[in-house]
Amino acid sequence: MADKELARVRGRFVEKVSKALIKQLLDDLLEDRLLNDGETDSVLEDNTGKADMARCLIDMVRRKGDRASRKMIQHLENRDPTLHSELGLTCKPTPGEIPAPQNQHAWSNSLVTTTDSFWNEKRKSKDVYAVSDESLRSRVALLITNRNFANERLTRKGAEKDEENMEKLLRSLGYEVVKHNDLTAQVLHTFAEHPKLRDTDSVFVVIMSHGKRECVFGVNHSEENKDEFPVDNIYRHLGPQECPALMNKPKIIIIQACRGALSWWEYTLT
Repeated sequence: MADKELARVRGRFVEKVSKALIKQLLDDLLEDRLLNDGETDSVLEDNTGKADMARCLIDMVRRKGDRASRKMIQHLENRDPTLHSELGLTCKPTPGEIPAPQNQHAWSNSLVTTTDSFWNEKRKSKDVYAVSDESLRSRVALLITNRNFANERLTRKGAEKDEENMEKLLRSLGYEVVKHNDLTAQVLHTFAEHPKLRDTDSVFVVIMSHGKRECVFGVNHSEENKDEFPVDNIYRHLGPQECPALMNKPKIIIIQACRGALSWWEYTLT
């Protein structure tokens, strides 16, 4: 299997791969959606040397299994055929390898809607949150994507693709999507109090940025300027005291942010 192939060449890959190639492979795997922004940031920000970055990358991909490992091998062949040949890599199935069973349910690029009979049955249940046709039409979601930071080194490559896919999903679920880009923490406070939140039967808040466990970073964040938005503030702004109109209504909060152990300013790419 391909993950075993990567394990076999791990030492030589760490020794021979360049920093430039590591970054190219990260971009490729991010575009394939085999890695997310947080994982790519972690490879670069949590490791201070080229060898550690290479170890982190190859181990991260190996743990994701055969498909991710095959894609990395293919990208390595496209990016650096010489290194691919030196490592003696192949992503062909090994003799006797049993192919994985086919999933009975094919993947779809669009939302698969429920049937009318299922919908009507669930609406009659006392255990299901009541949703009216009127409230369905007033749904709203906030989608906040921080891509371009004051420190250009922190630019989140591929963030626009994540934003595009998330917007498509939210709209397919019936939500009006209010989008904002490259915001500071102060502006995030304002959006957490958006008046349309009071008119919806439920709300999504999606924030994609850099950050750490307790907070999300605004685009002006630096060691000297702590442009931070505490995660607890999201819950507080949507809670019953500050937004009584959302009391007892579903609130789904999605945060995509790197939570590496090292602060980004402690990392220097040389």
